Amino acid sequence: MSSFLAFFSQPAVSTALYLVLILFAALLLNRFLRVMTNLLVKPATSQARVAQVREQQTRTLAGVLYSAATVALWIVALLTAMDKVGVNPTPALILTGLCGVGLGFGAQSLVRDFVTGFFIVLEDQYVVGDTVQIGETTGRVEHLSLRRTVVRDQRGALVTISNGEIRSVANLSRDWSQTFVDVALAPDLAMDRSLQALEAAATELRGDASWSQALVDGPRILGVHSLDREASVIRLQVRTAPTRQDEVARELRRRIQIEFQRQGIPVSTVQRVELASVSSSPQEIAQPQASS
Repeated sequence: MSSFLAFFSQPAVSTALYLVLILFAALLLNRFLRVMTNLLVKPATSQARVAQVREQQTRTLAGVLYSAATVALWIVALLTAMDKVGVNPTPALILTGLCGVGLGFGAQSLVRDFVTGFFIVLEDQYVVGDTVQIGETTGRVEHLSLRRTVVRDQRGALVTISNGEIRSVANLSRDWSQTFVDVALAPDLAMDRSLQALEAAATELRGDASWSQALVDGPRILGVHSLDREASVIRLQVRTAPTRQDEVARELRRRIQIEFQRQGIPVSTVQRVELASVSSSPQEIAQPQASS
């Protein structure tokens, strides 16, 4: 028994046991941090947007807290182990600080990505499933992290955007969407008759149960948007549920065309004329090119 105690009392063995104890304590505390951060996450109790946003916010914040606490934990464990084996931790701490400063300067874009991503989630600018416009990219958010945003655009391509590069975001999925429908009419038509036909088509769309759920306001006739010798353009406004403005506009145009055909109202047959080229030749000037 005395030889057994003498073996463990040897400096090398006791140091090794101390290091193992530090490692075990660090792993145990790291596991405890994981459990505690998971308790902070509140799973969405429903498919409502508010519940899903709250879940994503708490999950992201919990991940940030876990990462920061884990880094601090392992730094403390490493410095404690160095002191036990006889290495002065002060130079290592200074070196670590200098390396951290150097990495901070070298990874400014990465730090900017994480900071911007943190505020995107915290301020609820957009979440997974929203349709957004970021710069020239418009599409559905497929993935969101503190470092990047992944958007599936209209071509079906996955576009990865670093959060630090995002300056402005247009969220097309919040509250309601809006679109305008312009109808070009022949200028010699009776305006009252055309307006009545447009109102009939709009009323029919509002009364359709299969489309009323997609409507928030309208369709309403705003009036004559432009007027010249070639056409009178009447503009209609409609507000819809988020991201449904295009399909509602298509259905409204279809019903307008059907109503015009029913009442025998022709639409304008305006042709757009463009000067294709400029030449000093009198023959070419006398034969302008037109395109429709």
